[in-house]
Amino acid sequence: MSDRPASWRMPTPKQMEKLAASIGRKTAVTPPLGPQDEMPDEYWHAVLNDAKVETRSSERSSAGQRLSEIPQHVLRVSCRRCERIVEIQKADAIRLYGQQASWSEVGQRLLDNTCQNRTGRHEEDGCWPAFESR
Repeated sequence: MSDRPASWRMPTPKQMEKLAASIGRKTAVTPPLGPQDEMPDEYWHAVLNDAKVETRSSERSSAGQRLSEIPQHVLRVSCRRCERIVEIQKADAIRLYGQQASWSEVGQRLLDNTCQNRTGRHEEDGCWPAFESR
């Protein structure tokens, strides 16, 4: 009795010739990309179609808006550095900073008022805002 599974069959002579011919051929090897090489189109399509890109661009657009232009009622800004989150109602933000204040300025002020990352160097101090609106 054989140790082979019942579904195993011996290749036909034509299949063996094809297999032997493919072993002798060298496959085309593409060298890895270097720093000066152009990135392939597939890379750029993947980057541009990434869902996170859409959320980042919407964050930027809402950050540049005036408080009166933002439709959401709760505004949220988080720090990319210390991961602290500050929320404020749109009505409270308008009452404190005015309708024409931009959300980016208000969010930066909210984070800076309670920032805990103080090093003494102006370039390193403060929070790095990520604007959200809900």
